[in-house]
Amino acid sequence: MPEILTMAQIEAKFDSEWVLIEDPTTDETLEVRGGTVRWHAKDREEVYRHAVEVVYTGKMPQNAAIIL
Repeated sequence: MPEILTMAQIEAKFDSEWVLIEDPTTDETLEVRGGTVRWHAKDREEVYRHAVEVVYTGKMPQNAAIIL
């Protein structure tokens, strides 16, 4: 099971890296407070490539839009 980390733990463990966080926890102002690290790398583009691996298997709602 993936470990849920606080932002302080994420910043300490992945210093100077780009981090993709799954199921982020946020505060009342929607600032990310922690979550599960899905991917991390020094190269931002590498992290972005993994972010687009998300797929939706249901029928898209009529009022939804996909932005690439």
